[in-house]
Amino acid sequence: MSEENKGRQSESGEVPADVAEAAQAAESVNGAESEVDVVEQLALEIAELKDKLLRTHAEMENLRKRGERQVEDAHKFGIEKFATGLLDVVDNLERALGVEEGNEAGMREGVQLTLNSWHDMMRRFHVERIDAVGEKFDPHRHEALSQMPSEEPEGTVIAQHVPGYSLHGRLIRPARVLVSSGPAK
Repeated sequence: MSEENKGRQSESGEVPADVAEAAQAAESVNGAESEVDVVEQLALEIAELKDKLLRTHAEMENLRKRGERQVEDAHKFGIEKFATGLLDVVDNLERALGVEEGNEAGMREGVQLTLNSWHDMMRRFHVERIDAVGEKFDPHRHEALSQMPSEEPEGTVIAQHVPGYSLHGRLIRPARVLVSSGPAK
């Protein structure tokens, strides 16, 4: 309180009403200024959070697009190593066809080399052959073409038309087989 206001104080110690109102107005202005500071601070924080949100959203969108490109490339080029492996088989087939006429041994050798390179390539790519002759018929691995009487017990595979194949343990083609119906009666 200023000296002038102190002088206006009554003998009873009370502050005149106009002085009290002025003091309250000053406090109100100071309170409003602090509220303005808080509002400005909150506005800055909101702006910062919005910026972070937009950046995170952009990052996620870029990640999604990159993931889509990688999946697309995997579909396009996923069999590249497999196709490269097949080239050795094709080379051996072409060599076998280039054998002179009348040279059956050379042709046989070329076909055997081709078959060996085929099996090697299949092993590299975890393609396993399923040979079923002598096994118990399994509908999850074999496709029965027919049944016929045989000395083998009923349900035993007695002949195989084509072998089956699995890829990493998943059946990709069942072995096509003949199944014993048991001894003829």
